[in-house]
Amino acid sequence: MNSSQTLRPFHLAFPVHCLDAAREFYGGLLGCPEGRSSDQWIDFNLYGHQVVAHLAPEECNNVQTSEVDEQNVPVRHFGVVLEMSDWESLAQKLQEAGIDFVIEPYIRFKDQPGEQATMFFLDPSGNALEFKAFKSLDSLFAK
Repeated sequence: MNSSQTLRPFHLAFPVHCLDAAREFYGGLLGCPEGRSSDQWIDFNLYGHQVVAHLAPEECNNVQTSEVDEQNVPVRHFGVVLEMSDWESLAQKLQEAGIDFVIEPYIRFKDQPGEQATMFFLDPSGNALEFKAFKSLDSLFAK
């Protein structure tokens, strides 16, 4: 995909241990509008992307980590690259809500190519989420 093409929404399905807890976390805390649902899954609109919480308790809480910038980053994670002001607002909202961060909000790769604001936290089923932001989106794939 080149930079002149329109970015398309992605679709991601992930396991949860409880749909009510997923609804409270994604819909309530993160403010994701709910789409279609059943007694086995719920669609959420995560900043324009379709993420689907599937009831599958046996697949939850398997978090492996890998070192990145001297931090233990959850290997399997997802999230969105936000504008810096939106990232700062979300970080503040999560801190005020008392979220237990896996990696507290901070600036990664300071003064290097790809410098970014990042934070990691878990949903109630142990799925890791990362939200990040760049001063300039041109740094997203910087080497």
